[in-house]
Amino acid sequence: MPLDIEAPEFPAFWADCVNQGRIEELVALYREDAVLMPTFSPNAAGGRAALRRYFELLCARNNLRVTLLDEPVDCLPTSGQGYVISGAYAFSFGVGETLRSFPSRFTFVIDLGHESPILHHHSSRMPMEGDDLFLA
Repeated sequence: MPLDIEAPEFPAFWADCVNQGRIEELVALYREDAVLMPTFSPNAAGGRAALRRYFELLCARNNLRVTLLDEPVDCLPTSGQGYVISGAYAFSFGVGETLRSFPSRFTFVIDLGHESPILHHHSSRMPMEGDDLFLA
């Protein structure tokens, strides 16, 4: 059964799944052939086994939290119940004794007419002022 959610609310729903460590629910959001370009891995995660491994590692971080930074998010309808949703969120978790924050950008390509709506998900850390490659 498809999710009963409006497209602009989807990133908050996804973040809530991460924040509560609901790994199986997270994995089920992705289609069998979906690809995740993850924030904290150099490798794309394609297929449910790779997605599960990534989310198990991510959710094992101490004090993990995902917070949306842009509300409302950009939500572009494509066709039917398809959308491209983009915005910014921050991952925070403990690194050693320090709680660190990693502002990141995201894009979801979803079709809310399907039980597993995510077709593609790209997430990458934002360049920060002071980085060698930062362009203002």
